[in-house]
Amino acid sequence: MRKIAILTLNGYFNYGNRLQNYALQEILEKKGFKVETIKNNTDHKKLKFIESKNSLVSYYLKKIFSKDIFGKLHLHFIYTIYGKNANEERSLMFKEFSTKHITESDFQIAINDIPRNFSEEYDFFVTGSDQVWNPVFRFGSSLDFLTFAPKEKRIAYAPSFGITKIPITYVERYKKWLSEMSGISVREIEGAKLIKELTGRDAEVLIDPTLLLTKEEWLKIKKPHINKPDGKYLLTYFLSEISSETARTIIETAKLHDLEIVNLANIKEKKYYSTGPSEFLDYINSASIFFTDSFHGAVFSILFETPFLVYEREGNLPSMNSRIDTLLSTFKLETRKGNVKDVNSEIIDLDFSHLKIILSKERAKAHNYLDYYLK
Repeated sequence: MRKIAILTLNGYFNYGNRLQNYALQEILEKKGFKVETIKNNTDHKKLKFIESKNSLVSYYLKKIFSKDIFGKLHLHFIYTIYGKNANEERSLMFKEFSTKHITESDFQIAINDIPRNFSEEYDFFVTGSDQVWNPVFRFGSSLDFLTFAPKEKRIAYAPSFGITKIPITYVERYKKWLSEMSGISVREIEGAKLIKELTGRDAEVLIDPTLLLTKEEWLKIKKPHINKPDGKYLLTYFLSEISSETARTIIETAKLHDLEIVNLANIKEKKYYSTGPSEFLDYINSASIFFTDSFHGAVFSILFETPFLVYEREGNLPSMNSRIDTLLSTFKLETRKGNVKDVNSEIIDLDFSHLKIILSKERAKAHNYLDYYLK
C-alpha cells in the first residue's frame, strides 16, 4: 500500500489543529493510502533567523513592552491559580483523542534531525492544513515546506500563512521553498496572492480538510461532555480577550432567548475548559448559538448548521482574519461577521439551505486537486 506522511502543527491543546489533522488523514486514507502524521520536535522559537528592523523579534518586543505590565501580571496570576490542573486535564483529553483517532509516528523529527532514508519511506508528503506557513508561529521552518523530500513528493493541502504580508526576513526563503512545491494550494485568498507575488505561481484556494468530511462523519466521533447543560445554551470560544461590547451582546442574547452561557476558553470555568476535541464537536452541534473568534469554530458551525457569529481577534498582533473572511465569502455568510450592535430575535436565526450546493462544488475542487497530485 502506498504511504503518505502528513506534516502539520503538533501539540495537544488546539481543537482546530487536532480536528483538521484527523480530517486530512481520513480523506487520504479513503484514497487508498496508508497515512501517518509525523511528530515534529523542532523548537521553532529557537530557529535562527536574520535580525532586522523588519524582523518579528523587533516587532513583538515593541508590542510586548508597550502593553500594561499590571495587566500581564494579572493574567499570570489567573493562570497560576486556575491553570495547572485545568490545562493538565484538558491536555489528557487531547492526547486520548489523538491516540484513538490519529495515527502518529513512533519517532520524531526536527529541523536538524531527520532520520536517514526518511524521504524514501513515503510516496508523498503533505504539509497542511492549519497555519504551518505562519512565520509568527513557525519562524520559517524548512520542514513545513518539505524541503527534505524530492520536489515531486511535496504537496501542500490548504495551509495558511495566517498573515497578509511576509516579513522581509523570510521573503527569499519562502520564495525558494514555495517555488519548489509540486502541488501548491492555500486556505485563503490572501495566501494565494502572497504566493503569486513571491513566485508567480497560481495557487488553488481550497477549503479546510474539516469541510471535506460530512456532518454525519463528524457526529460519529463526537461525545457529550459530562458537564454539558441539560437545557438550551449559548456557547462561546474565544482565543483572545473579548471587548465589552461583545460581552454585552453575549449576555443580552442569552437573556433574550433564555439560554445558559457555556464558555469553553475561560480557564476559570474549569468544568467547561477541560473539554476535548470530541466534546468540542458535540458542544457546537447542540448549541442554540455560538460566539467565537476561532476559524474552526466557524467551520463546524457551518457543518452542523449552528447559528454563529465569528469575531476578529482583539489585540495588537498582525491580522489573521483573512482565512475567516475567505470562509464567510465562500459560503455566502458574510452577515455572520461579529459586528452586531443591537441584539434582536433574528440573531439566532440562520438559513443554511444554500450551503449544500457550495459544499458539493468546493469538495469536488479539493478532491480533483488531491487526485491530480497523488497520481
